[in-house]
Amino acid sequence: MDMQTRAVHILNEPMPSGSQPLSVPIVQSSAFAFDSADALAGAMAGPDGPYVYSRRGNPTVRALERTLAALEGGAAAIAFASGMGAISGVLLSLLRPGDHVVAQRCLYGGTYAVLSDLAARYGVEVEYVRGDDPAEFERLVRPTTRVLHLETIANPTGQVPDLPGLSAAARRHGVVSVVDNSLASPVLCRPMEHGADVVVHSTTKYLAGHSDVLGGVAVFADVELRDRVWPRTVELGACADPFAAWLTLRGLPSLPLRMRQHCAGARLLAGRLAEHEQVTAVHWPWLPGHPSYDLARKVLSGGGGMVSFELAGGRAAGRAFIERVRLARLALSLGGVETLVAHPASTSHRELGEEALAAAGIGAGTVRMSVGIEHPDDLWRDIEQALVRP
Repeated sequence: MDMQTRAVHILNEPMPSGSQPLSVPIVQSSAFAFDSADALAGAMAGPDGPYVYSRRGNPTVRALERTLAALEGGAAAIAFASGMGAISGVLLSLLRPGDHVVAQRCLYGGTYAVLSDLAARYGVEVEYVRGDDPAEFERLVRPTTRVLHLETIANPTGQVPDLPGLSAAARRHGVVSVVDNSLASPVLCRPMEHGADVVVHSTTKYLAGHSDVLGGVAVFADVELRDRVWPRTVELGACADPFAAWLTLRGLPSLPLRMRQHCAGARLLAGRLAEHEQVTAVHWPWLPGHPSYDLARKVLSGGGGMVSFELAGGRAAGRAFIERVRLARLALSLGGVETLVAHPASTSHRELGEEALAAAGIGAGTVRMSVGIEHPDDLWRDIEQALVRP
């Protein structure tokens, strides 16, 4: 063959028998070849057959899906290009114009924006509840109610909903319960053990854990529900990239160790912040006095790695603090090994107006701190100097 032809047809050796790589291989291929037309046509039937095109499925991505389904105690999963891809894919697959959604009042700003867009563009009706009272949800249920959307640990207030009570109420009424478990991870909570139908994650956060990957996943309690959602997600094209899936798989083995350190650091900082004269409130669900303390002790095995707190000086004080810290970094994300700070009212929740911010419990001076795995005493010294500087 000519050099031009040889350069195209790379010799891809099959995996040798009798051994297996310890690391999941990255199958960075957009398409897969078949020996017959019938085999290719048959592979188009669904999500569990042979690989055809990586938007529909990929070996590295499927390894991530199976691993995360097992970690959450689910039957199947779909990996996405981002956490918002997962949330949007699930909601757009389950909802039609005229349907009704009940959602927890304190939600991540991106989720709030998607629900608002569904209401404005497609006539989906959305109502909000506190999240701690199943009776409040049941009073709102109507024949068109399709989805109940919750967050295990609300971003950034640390509110923990009554997962067992709300999931049971949703199931009684034939409503699909969707729980965003990004801030807890399956280490601290497995919502399906409390009756949830779908669990979504931004795998960018604690699951990958190193601030170097963008991804999302939806885990389903049963395969039938996954099969309802999968066709629409293929059409949306928000599929996970194989390399991003591999990076997430690389981070998973250390997840339990990292979560232990995140929680330990957050506990120490939350306690010290609660005693500081410039701090008017601390939001960490395992802190005594937090509104969700009793629920959090029931459904979480740790308080989580995110601590939010209110500063007495309001918006100006919050914005000044996040510029004064030196060890903690000013960045929008969370869940990585390094400590990050942000001002939710002007960043992650900027989609909410003043009234919506107040209803969600987010103050103008709220600071969100994603506690990393640095030594907590070093972090506290950084916080102290940022609080006392004029």
